[in-house]
Amino acid sequence: MLVTFANKDGMIFPITCEYVYVTKNNPLSKVLKPGTSFHDVYARASALAPEAFRPGRISNYWGGKWQEVGVPNPSYSPVDGSQIIGPSLLETDQAAVALQFCIKDHFDWLKVPLSERKERVGRVVDRIRDNRELLALLLVWEIGKPYQQSLVSVDRTTEGVAWYLEHIDEMLVGRGPLPGPVSNIASWNYPLSVLAHSMLVQMLAGNAVIAKSPTDGGVAALTLAMSFAAAEGLPVTLVSGLGGKLSSVLVRSPEIGCLAFVGGRDTGGQIASELVRTDKRHMLEQEGLNAWGIWNFTQWDLLAKEIKKGFDYAKQRCTAYPRYVVQRHLFDQFLEMYIPVVKSLNVGHPLAVSQPSDPIPSVDFGPLINQAKAKELYFAAQDAIDRGGTPLYRGTLNPSNFIEGQDTSAYLAPQTILEPPKSSSLYHAEPFGPIDTIVLVDTEAELLAQMNVSNGALVSSLASDDLDLARKLAENVNAYKVGINRVRSRGDKQEPFGGKGASWKGAFVGGKYLVQAVTEGPPNEKLYGNFPDHHTYPPLED
Repeated sequence: MLVTFANKDGMIFPITCEYVYVTKNNPLSKVLKPGTSFHDVYARASALAPEAFRPGRISNYWGGKWQEVGVPNPSYSPVDGSQIIGPSLLETDQAAVALQFCIKDHFDWLKVPLSERKERVGRVVDRIRDNRELLALLLVWEIGKPYQQSLVSVDRTTEGVAWYLEHIDEMLVGRGPLPGPVSNIASWNYPLSVLAHSMLVQMLAGNAVIAKSPTDGGVAALTLAMSFAAAEGLPVTLVSGLGGKLSSVLVRSPEIGCLAFVGGRDTGGQIASELVRTDKRHMLEQEGLNAWGIWNFTQWDLLAKEIKKGFDYAKQRCTAYPRYVVQRHLFDQFLEMYIPVVKSLNVGHPLAVSQPSDPIPSVDFGPLINQAKAKELYFAAQDAIDRGGTPLYRGTLNPSNFIEGQDTSAYLAPQTILEPPKSSSLYHAEPFGPIDTIVLVDTEAELLAQMNVSNGALVSSLASDDLDLARKLAENVNAYKVGINRVRSRGDKQEPFGGKGASWKGAFVGGKYLVQAVTEGPPNEKLYGNFPDHHTYPPLED
């Protein structure tokens, strides 16, 4: 049944009643864990970096100072729709001023020896580690990532940079900084373990960095981490603003030595077309429809564990697997395994507890990044069904997993659609949310064709008892990393990362390849990566 729902902005849209709950007088409804409200968390951040976290404003940073400029952007937490502090948006000319300070920082930083760079970055890592729980709570409120998963994001940041501190000397032999600072534009879902991590390694390698704070979420977590970098005198510049106003500075400025981008194909494609006219170093990580291919397979318990883990953070990850391409005669066995897995998923408020003394819960996932994304995916699923897809599973939210009366408009229970039609967006595009699609095939050629519908992916996997056949098929899967009976992930530390086709443009990253991407080596050096004139992929270990 459909009902109409009015969000906090007064917009009205239809939604199935199973996603809207009235928890009034519900004895099972929960309460917010004491001491974890956004007000409490923001106050703690402000105590650590008062100039960065002002009342009602998160500052930008350049020239060694926290700048009280820009228009504060009203933001709302996906957790419960409550208003939180978002970025202060700059105009183009203000960002241009920030870049000029960053350029000066770059040439000053060239004079700092590696030993001192290591000491300063090491102290930043220690401070991030000391504030692990606070950073995790900021991630919960800003991007809706469950608390335990947010702790993992913080740990991956510190462990990853610590690994580079141990190995950076050997990586920099015969290499030096770029002729200009590194510009970073990243999506909201990994402001620490991708963006802050990369920035710290870029500075460790001898470059100044300028970064656009994510507009949709994560600005507070990133700002707190970078406040530690600023306190240690690292050459960091933070700016906030709309992409249309800042791209001329962060992408097209000739002084930029390298551009690192993480985001969707629309924006990434526009940036790539601009870079074609230059020789600017770049690495552009873009989306792709990562797929599981299942052929001659019986190890269902193994696959069940992989599928459940794959729903972490509502599949809002570039390495999530939203498509299953299944050999037709295995479909009944696949379904017998799959449905109990999705039914077992625990979706709810990431900080809601039954009693104040209870520990913070470990939910599989909480909200999507915002109610607009939840609405978009709901209608994408409906559209696929209207065009002929079969609704195989449509989950419901459990009202006892929420606080009484809270806004749940950013939450979406898992949904699965069998045979989405080619005319629907879910057939060929990554949903970036908890919606799976299943396609049935009868031949190996069909299997590969259906795994490769998005013109390139970052990762894919094949499930098969015949390992030799799986390896043979993997050679024709258009993804950089292909797992056999296991998922492949972005990885960290020494593991390289990139993509094939439209999922990646430019130099690959990870381990020594990240350092190579942001430093200069021998004359006429060709980096590993996916470039218009060549593509050379680093070897991967099984």
